[in-house]
Parts: sequence; structure tokens; C-alpha cells
Amino acid sequence: MTIKLVKSLIGSKKDQIATAHALGLKKIGDVTTQPDNAQTKGKVAKIIHLVEVSEA
Repeated sequence: MTIKLVKSLIGSKKDQIATAHALGLKKIGDVTTQPDNAQTKGKVAKIIHLVEVSEA
């Protein structure tokens, strides 16, 4: 799965920022490819309002 950060992390809760960083997303426009598993889906669910997800 491909994940792209589309909204700023400014003003987000600390745990949401930490989740984005754990996925390798630090600034708007960053894109990462992650395995499509339960752990990744859980992280994405936590910050779904900040990212766009597509299947790679």
C-alpha cells in the first residue's frame, strides 16, 4: 500500500505525529510504501484524516 501525507501535522496530537513518523511521513507530500498488513492498517486508521492511501 502506498501512503501519502496530504495534510499538515501541525496541531495534531502527539500520538498521531508519532504514528506518521513511524510510517516515514514527516512533511506534506511525503510518500511511503508499506506492507498491506493489520499493523499498517491500524496505523493508517489512526491518521486517516491526514493521508491518502492507494494500493500499490
